[in-house]
Amino acid sequence: MLKVVVESAKGIPKKTLGIPDPIAGVIFKGEKKKTKAIDKELNPVWNEIIEFDLKGTPLDSSSFIDVVVKDYETIGKDKFIGSAKISLKELAAGQTRSLPSKNIPLINEKKQEIGATISLTIGYEPPASTVPNPNDQNMGDGVDSDEDAGDVVEPGAPGVSPSGQPKKMVRTTRKRQRTLANKPQDFQIRIRIIEGRQLPGNNIKPVVKVSVCGQTHRTRIRRGNNPFFDEIFFYNVNMLPSELFDESIMIRVICGVSLTGHAIMRKWLLLSDPDDSASGARGYLKVSMFIVGTGDEPPVEKREANEEQDDIESNLLLPAGVALRWATLSLKIYRAEDMPQMDDAFAQTVKNIFGGTDEKKNLVDPFLEVSFAGKKVCTKIVEKNANPEWNQLIHLQVKFPSMCERIKLTVFDWDRLSRNDVIGTTNLNLTKIASSGGEIEGRGTSDASLGLDTTESGVGFLPAFGPCYINLYGSPREFTGLPDPYEDLNYGKGEGVAYRGRVLIELSTQLDEKTDKKVEDIPNDDILVAQKYQRRRKYSLCAVFHSACMLQEPGEPIQFEVSIGNYGNKLDSTCKPLASTTQFSCAVFDGNQYYYLPWADSKPVVILTSFWEDISHRMDAVNIILYISDRLQSNIVSLKTALLAKVSDSRLAEIWLKLITQLIDDLSSYQLPNLEGKPNLTALDIQIKNLRDKTLASVKEAAIRMREEAVDVRATMPDIEDWLERLQQITEEPQNSMPDVIIWMLRGEKRVAYARIPANQVLYSTHSEQAIGKYCGRMQSIFMQYPMDKNKGLKIPVQLRVNMWMGLSAHEKNFNSFAEGTFSVYAEMYENQAQVFGKWGTTGLVGRHKFSDVTGKIKLKQERFMPPRSWEWEGDWLIDPERCLLTEADAGHSEFTDEVYQNETRFPGGEWKPAAEPFTDVNGEKAQKPQEIECPPGWIWEDDWNFDINRAVDEKGWEYGVTIPPDDKPRSWVAAEKMYHIHRRKRLVRPRRKISDTPTTEFVIFLICAMLPYIGDGWEYSSLIGWKFHRKERSSDTFRRRRWRRKMAPAERVGASAIFNLEGALGIDEDEKGSKKDTTKLFGANTPTVFCRFDKSFIYHLRVYVYQAKNLLPMDKDSFSDPYAHVSFLHVSKTTEIVKSSLNPTWDQTLIFDDIEIYGDPQSIAHNPPSVVLEVYDNDQVGKDEPMGRCTCPPVVKLNPATQLTPKLLWYPITMKGRNAGEMLVAAELLLKDKANDVNLPLVPPRRSENLYMVPQGIRPVVQLTAVEILTWGLRNMKAYQLAAVSSPSLIVECGGQTVQTAIIKNIKKNPNFPGSLLFLKVLLPKDEIYTPPIVLKVIDHRPFGRKPVVGQCTINSLEEFRCNPYISTTEVAMSAKVAMMASAPRDVVIDMGDRMPSPSKQEEDTVDWWSKFYASINEHEKCGPYLQKGYDTLTVFNTELEAVPEFRGLTDFCTTFKLQRGKIEDEEEDPSVVGEFKGSFRVYPLSDDPNVSDPPRQFRELPESCPQECLVRIHIIRCLDLQPKDNNGMCDPYIKIALGKKIIDDRDHYKPNTLNPEFGRVFELSGYIPQDKDLKISIYDYDLLSADEKVGETVIDLENRLLSRFRSHCGIPKSYCVSGVNQWRDQLKPSQILQNLARLRGTPAPQIADDGSFLSFGGREYRLDELEANKTIHPHLGPPKERICLHVLRRQGLVPEHVETRTLYSTYQPTLSQGKVQMWVEIFPKSLGIPGPLCDITPRKPKKYFLRVIVWNTTEVILDETSITGENMSDIYVKGWMPGMEEDKQKTDVHYRSLDGDGNFNWRFVFGFDYLPAEQMCMVSRKEHFWNLDKTEFRIPPKLIIQIWDNDKFSLDDYLGTVELDMLHLIPPAKTPEKCSLSMLNQTGKNLTPTSLFSQKSVRGWWPCAMEEDGKKILAGKVEMTLEVVEEKEAEERPAGKGRDEPNMNPKLDLPNRPDTSFLWFTNPCKTMKFIIWRRYKWLFIGLIILILVLLFVGILLYSLPNYISMKIVKPF
Repeated sequence: MLKVVVESAKGIPKKTLGIPDPIAGVIFKGEKKKTKAIDKELNPVWNEIIEFDLKGTPLDSSSFIDVVVKDYETIGKDKFIGSAKISLKELAAGQTRSLPSKNIPLINEKKQEIGATISLTIGYEPPASTVPNPNDQNMGDGVDSDEDAGDVVEPGAPGVSPSGQPKKMVRTTRKRQRTLANKPQDFQIRIRIIEGRQLPGNNIKPVVKVSVCGQTHRTRIRRGNNPFFDEIFFYNVNMLPSELFDESIMIRVICGVSLTGHAIMRKWLLLSDPDDSASGARGYLKVSMFIVGTGDEPPVEKREANEEQDDIESNLLLPAGVALRWATLSLKIYRAEDMPQMDDAFAQTVKNIFGGTDEKKNLVDPFLEVSFAGKKVCTKIVEKNANPEWNQLIHLQVKFPSMCERIKLTVFDWDRLSRNDVIGTTNLNLTKIASSGGEIEGRGTSDASLGLDTTESGVGFLPAFGPCYINLYGSPREFTGLPDPYEDLNYGKGEGVAYRGRVLIELSTQLDEKTDKKVEDIPNDDILVAQKYQRRRKYSLCAVFHSACMLQEPGEPIQFEVSIGNYGNKLDSTCKPLASTTQFSCAVFDGNQYYYLPWADSKPVVILTSFWEDISHRMDAVNIILYISDRLQSNIVSLKTALLAKVSDSRLAEIWLKLITQLIDDLSSYQLPNLEGKPNLTALDIQIKNLRDKTLASVKEAAIRMREEAVDVRATMPDIEDWLERLQQITEEPQNSMPDVIIWMLRGEKRVAYARIPANQVLYSTHSEQAIGKYCGRMQSIFMQYPMDKNKGLKIPVQLRVNMWMGLSAHEKNFNSFAEGTFSVYAEMYENQAQVFGKWGTTGLVGRHKFSDVTGKIKLKQERFMPPRSWEWEGDWLIDPERCLLTEADAGHSEFTDEVYQNETRFPGGEWKPAAEPFTDVNGEKAQKPQEIECPPGWIWEDDWNFDINRAVDEKGWEYGVTIPPDDKPRSWVAAEKMYHIHRRKRLVRPRRKISDTPTTEFVIFLICAMLPYIGDGWEYSSLIGWKFHRKERSSDTFRRRRWRRKMAPAERVGASAIFNLEGALGIDEDEKGSKKDTTKLFGANTPTVFCRFDKSFIYHLRVYVYQAKNLLPMDKDSFSDPYAHVSFLHVSKTTEIVKSSLNPTWDQTLIFDDIEIYGDPQSIAHNPPSVVLEVYDNDQVGKDEPMGRCTCPPVVKLNPATQLTPKLLWYPITMKGRNAGEMLVAAELLLKDKANDVNLPLVPPRRSENLYMVPQGIRPVVQLTAVEILTWGLRNMKAYQLAAVSSPSLIVECGGQTVQTAIIKNIKKNPNFPGSLLFLKVLLPKDEIYTPPIVLKVIDHRPFGRKPVVGQCTINSLEEFRCNPYISTTEVAMSAKVAMMASAPRDVVIDMGDRMPSPSKQEEDTVDWWSKFYASINEHEKCGPYLQKGYDTLTVFNTELEAVPEFRGLTDFCTTFKLQRGKIEDEEEDPSVVGEFKGSFRVYPLSDDPNVSDPPRQFRELPESCPQECLVRIHIIRCLDLQPKDNNGMCDPYIKIALGKKIIDDRDHYKPNTLNPEFGRVFELSGYIPQDKDLKISIYDYDLLSADEKVGETVIDLENRLLSRFRSHCGIPKSYCVSGVNQWRDQLKPSQILQNLARLRGTPAPQIADDGSFLSFGGREYRLDELEANKTIHPHLGPPKERICLHVLRRQGLVPEHVETRTLYSTYQPTLSQGKVQMWVEIFPKSLGIPGPLCDITPRKPKKYFLRVIVWNTTEVILDETSITGENMSDIYVKGWMPGMEEDKQKTDVHYRSLDGDGNFNWRFVFGFDYLPAEQMCMVSRKEHFWNLDKTEFRIPPKLIIQIWDNDKFSLDDYLGTVELDMLHLIPPAKTPEKCSLSMLNQTGKNLTPTSLFSQKSVRGWWPCAMEEDGKKILAGKVEMTLEVVEEKEAEERPAGKGRDEPNMNPKLDLPNRPDTSFLWFTNPCKTMKFIIWRRYKWLFIGLIILILVLLFVGILLYSLPNYISMKIVKPF
């Protein structure tokens, strides 16, 4: 029952005269009911209930009601006022019983709103039998089947089952998006256009155009309103996945629809007109589309049997009703701020010259562009404004739910002349700011409209955002006139490296609203509302830099800058100057590999104050969820490690329980902050809070349930990982208006590297401890990165350890509890002097000031310095030299070489004499004489002064050069003396070594600095005014400076937080301010410098245990690498030894770092230790060592070395350029040393040599003696090495440090198998599988002259699959299948001809063929005829390759194929090249350590013959599916090419024209020798007449594996033993022979068979034939019982059955994308076993010829389309008919002229001949598409008949009157009489009448209605009486019939139609025209005219003769 309460209406418009009397009517499914009329009322209230009885049928999702309001008229028709249409979708979905519809706008006939609204409530009682289907409209299944549903906003969601219980937790919601790869990939988008329905228009010719990624294809043109296309388009693209998701698929069928998706299977799309969005549906189009990524399998389409009555509504892609809701996304764009300068200052400078003012900061003209779903809208341009206010509202009209996911916001800088520059780009992700409610399991709303929440737990909401700032990131802000190298970052490609401003926006969504304006101004009220969201609060940020290490090279001094937004950016002048940069420092060598900054005990500190909105309620929630998910993640990691390490079940359960319990506790105890009363609260905040609460609750509920119910730990892993994913999903905060903290490393003034840290990670919170950021007040290690790094992080610029704290200034006091050390603040300046004529003074300072900042460019004076507010001086100015810039060259080195160059000069040809400066350094600067150089304290000389000969020098060490003026020394040097050389020099070197007990470098520097004020007055010297200063004066120095400092102290506050008050500069010299200097130069000049001093340092001892690595990348040409590792920890590093030629090196080395000084609290180090970083390098003899990746490992910290805690070796991943590059087995421990004694340190590990320590016992893996048996079968497909073929290879197997080598293959061409196939190794392997080293295979080729190059290698990582128990004798062990077969061959060949049955009749052959068997096997029973009824057996159709079927183990049970690789990886993206294959296998089992215990039996015992054998190979190709098109028409002309060894069969003559799914049905036979010809290659080519044939794809089958496998895959075992018929036995051996061989192979007794075959015992079981064949039909083809029973037993032995496999075709161009599939099978018959069985006939079926005879008898009620001269309505009717696809065979009746009543009589016969495939119920049409085509294209088209009625016009085009389309398979039953014939017959399909097939009915007669469209509605255009008859060709010959009424006019004979006399053509029948047109109509007129003429004549004659008579009368002559 459906109840509609019509409540009231408002605002009904007045009439021209008076006030209307409104009456409301409700129409539901054609039934109309009305309310009462209300007199003279503009706001009527009815409150009436109208009921509709549903008669037991439930509502479906497409139901709707129409409400019509009219003006009641007492007389005449009621006048229409307005109507509304209301969808009942939500009621149908069963989520609610009543639907209040308030204030629904009424619209007039023109679909415009009239201003009136109506309110009603609809109630629904579903019929008792039905169950509401919440997923009725859910498209989830179409999308979520794929693991990553692309960019589809999912409308549907799992509902609640009718009982009210939440469904079982099956997650159908979309998976979290994988992070998309950031390199372009190959994708294939396949779109199949199947058919269209209900397209609007009359007699139309639809064509579909599909555009994707700039490529467009179109289908063939079809006719009619329900066209059938069935065409598939392939689009191959290579692009970034993120770009692919921005593309849309545009499908246009005269109208269009857009979408983006991942896989949409056989869905209906609703078409709409893009220009007129209000017009609603314009028909439906059925499509399948999928995007196939690299390595994906294309999904398989299933065609439903009853697709004709396909319910479009339930299968609609955008669910009807909801899907077509128009939504308006209203984006308010208020303002932006902090836009960077984008334009040149040229015009500005000109202005300044003429007295303009300087406005440098505003050189930008910003505007914002919004793009979404292909639409782009821009705001206005605000010129010359870095903080523009747009205040504009942008409307985007979209269909909702939208399939596009991102709104892209791009800020441009408008340029008058050149192209606009991008300032920055950001995206609003709709999935993050809207929710379908499907994220919560089992309780989401299934409301696809997002936001019409009808369940209690409504968590779905429409897109909403803000008002909130959104930040832009991109390239660095500094403006230069040069092109920006990082411009791509501003387009949103890659991670932005700098903040570029922010935009304040707000987004809201209104459903069903329309606006015409795209852009309008925001009203002032809204601008005021947004004001409150801009309230700022002051934030303080402090960062203490503890260490900067792993610098790759020294160079200019380094400083770090910390900024958040523009605050702290030292090159930006818009903010107050802040202490945001560290001091410059020079890097010091760490003694091994890297450099570090020597900060010692005073760590640089940066302080920032900034102003942002307070969004702590958002950040707190994010941090709390992050806290929970981080804990869960670390627990998952330990659980996975435990699983890998195979710990005991009880321990595993303990770890698992800890994880679950901790998760439940966390979810219970940590509440998200309450939002009430929070500032900056937006609508989205509330919705997200709701969503988060629900998610947390549902995860908690699931965890509690799992804790109670779970049994298997492994089985719970996917669920637990799924929880983690869901928690991580809700941590994303779209409204994060606080910019990231960005740290830059500057070298000199150049920005080198950056790091971005999300603000929430360092943000302090007062809400709870968990809400504090992860790294707030905690140490974090940061690897900085180069901007837009091409090498993707191959080298680290620097590793930082920073402690950051950020919080509201109101909470500054809380900083004190986090701060370590004491903070000191200094003002500083430099005193500069130059040396002129040997005297130091200020006169020679060029461009420098007497007192300046560190750069020397800004003039300072002591008295000008003013401390900031609330700070005061403490003490006076002191000289305090900068220690970080004062490092000597030998700092950090343990060995050092002093060098001096000895120089000599001469005149050309003269004597060599000492030069003017006899001794210099490498740059030619003056140096001390070698004799004067003293050995520094703490060092000893190693050797005397010698000249260096390891350079390009002569034997005395000299090198020669020529000076070219103006230089005073040569630019280049050579080793040989020439006459013209006038300079020579010799490098003198003397090594020295550090004495070990001297203090560390840092300590030395510290001492020097402490004493410096007393030595030499603290001056630092430099030879040039540059950076390199040294502390001792040299004769070459010309410049010196010293640093003055003055300490400051806070005036009022105490504690570390006082440092936040240090805003602003300390004061600048006034004279400088006066001159208009560049502000950036002034800025930041004298911000105070802040240090954090640690009074105590701790000494630690570090041990790093580097055991081994595996799967490293090959870096050398010989396929290997020579790896070693640099191990770095803070400011120390060491290097392991080099392991030669290995990708799996075992170093087994302990690196000991003795005294590492670390400042800070040991407890915090223990909680958060610095990581040990291991960088693996490949050692090269020549050139630089190449990096191979890096891994990090956290050390175990022991503050008390005596604690018993041994570190455990674990595998850590090695990454290189963001990709996996192997794994490393390491552990590290950090011990706090007690200053007093070193007793507690662990024992020194055993040494391998003087300085090489091994990994000690207890940490190194425990080993066990293990046997490795190796079956080396042979090598295959070896590629040439260095242009020479591999001819005599042998194989080396390495495992665990042991190697063994095979014998040499004498001639690989003749026999590629190894002579002796078995090898044996005894090795010590770790007991734990986790530590097992890999097996490495190397193939070496034995070449002339003793050369043995490695020509291929392979690494086998996991030995798990090869482990076995040697004492269990399995049936798989004795692999003597072929031994038995070869041996039995000569004995057992008996060709028995006696048991042949009489051959069955020819009749059977027609009805049953091999294809019947095939179709019966794939369940297409309608195509297989009586095959199954006859009791014949089916075969198995595998949907994959036979090798991929799990139970056959890839057919590698005898031996596995290992791919051999060679060479260096040139391009990182490519896989290494495969250069051959090794066939073999391994068995690994433990041996006893006791030497007295004998070894277990060997595993590989009996082996088949390894010599080649000749075989016959039979290949059956059935058909191909979904081939890749190769021709421009989107088709392909495929044919088969087969190669086996050197033999090639080219089947080009049998190509199939224009098809993507060819049915080949071809059998090929080839003979060859296996193993040489083991690879059978089947290729599909595309036939081209003129150009070369293109390869579509190929597949390769390894025949050797099939022959050797014990699954007997060389010939499948059928289900029955037939000696004739379709299923005749084809194997060489009979079932009994196969069974005997199997018994011999397995080592079991031979089978015992009764003579009559009724009984058999085998393998300990007994079988009876009558039981085995209990339910089977015994047909005449079966063979003798003895063989049948053997076959039944064989079928139970797990052998490969008779089968068809589906193999994927691949091409060399896109090796990972499927190019289609081929269905086929292969049989291999070794010739030694006898003659193979008969061939199987698989020729494709041919279509049958049928004739459709249509007799058009009469028409009636045809529209009268014309008016005759005489004003009558009439039509000249004729009927036209054709079958779709055969339009050229159109036929017409003769014309029934002048039908005055719509009746027409024809008695006319159409005869259509067509080819029909009864099995597939399709017509086969062959025709040339264009006259220039060579071949006819075959189409399969459903059999239909189209009949049209036309009006004949002689002098103009004929008029079309109506049409009817009849489907011959689902024929609309005709009406017996014309009265019963109506339009409703067309719509009744599938509802009440059962349509029947004309093919089964043969003949049918009756009346059918013809329809025509008028104003979008169908109207009856006439009725046709016809007889339809289908006859086969044979019958047509027996009962002939001619076309029309031509001879032979029989069956039945057609008489001339009995037409009324009025039916003729006036033009050709003038007499009839007179008789019937003129006379009939104007008879009385004519008679009247004749009488009138006679009367007139009479009167005329009378008048003529009257005078004569009268005169005669008067005269009377006679």
